[in-house]
Amino acid sequence: MTMPTANRVIAQPTADSHDATKNIFSGESRGDQQRRDQGERRADDNNRRADDNSRRDNNDPRNKQQRQTNQPRRDKRDVHGWVVLDKPIGMTSTHAVAVLKRLFQAKRAGHAGTLDPLASGGLPIALGEATKTVPFVMDGKKRYRFTVAWGEERDTDDTEGRVVKTSDLRPSAEAIRALLPQFTGLIEQIPPQYSAIKVQGERAYDLARDGETVELKPRPVEIHELTLVEHGHNGQSVFEAECGKGTYVRALARDIGRILGCFGHICALRRTLVGPFRETDMIPLEELEALCNRAASGEGSLADALLPVETALDDIPALAVTRADAARLHRGQAVLLRGRDAPNSSGTVYVTVAGRLLALAEIGNGELIPKRVFNLTGLTASSGRSNERV
Repeated sequence: MTMPTANRVIAQPTADSHDATKNIFSGESRGDQQRRDQGERRADDNNRRADDNSRRDNNDPRNKQQRQTNQPRRDKRDVHGWVVLDKPIGMTSTHAVAVLKRLFQAKRAGHAGTLDPLASGGLPIALGEATKTVPFVMDGKKRYRFTVAWGEERDTDDTEGRVVKTSDLRPSAEAIRALLPQFTGLIEQIPPQYSAIKVQGERAYDLARDGETVELKPRPVEIHELTLVEHGHNGQSVFEAECGKGTYVRALARDIGRILGCFGHICALRRTLVGPFRETDMIPLEELEALCNRAASGEGSLADALLPVETALDDIPALAVTRADAARLHRGQAVLLRGRDAPNSSGTVYVTVAGRLLALAEIGNGELIPKRVFNLTGLTASSGRSNERV
């Protein structure tokens, strides 16, 4: 924190003040008066040097950095819920999480599935207790709209990479549509060289940047739907794909281009669906920053940007319990399920009490066993955002 320099209050010389000074020392000798004057001059010189040093210190960049370092950090707070960021092109997923964590001053944050810097669209970011539900989002379906540029294959399978193969051939719409069934359903896919797959403890993209060629093994992925949306005469085609966890859309463009003999790479990519989060749930970064500024001035609430923690659990059955049973579950104790309203199924459920999320639990052998207990004290989604999805 920059500390203001203390200013001395200096009285302007007036006839009265000058006379008063003479009267105070009227009884001293000439030698005493000279020594007093010299002492006052030394004091004035010392004060001037102190002021000069203070000004130099304030202008010294090293001291400014020190003062900034000593500034008190903003207190982190408990924020619970999901923000589905409409990630802009050029931003990494890790940076996006850091930005939202700062905007909300949240204690915890994480994303539910990396989105490439060159891609835009839905990046669900979990805040606080929502981080406990991230696996349910990552295991959900994803939908992409992407554009393939024909005629070049690149080592990254997108526009950032180096051209490694070229062709003058351009596919027809009929040839593309005839090939798509081969890429629908459960298929084997080799991840791109520039991917986050670990090879002997190192990321594949780190090895690729060092010039190493890595043999990545094919992996099973599921493509639920793959359609040709547009086919222009500019050497590009637009597709939509709905796929499961672990699918690389860049690899789809690469493999389709190889089979067609024209080669291809992704030149535009947008994610439009992630698990339960749709395009209508997305919020652009500029809009989110504006909301934060309004909230800081008391004109709005950051809760309006949050979706409830349980939004990630849309595909899981809900089970309401009494307050007495909720107290047991909150302590980590199992609850016996009995009575005619007791569920006769088994598996994972999310538990609520008085309409509020309490825990993730497993039903088995007539018992409800808590696995993850939620503590939603703090900032949560506003009732308006909750009702939007009902």
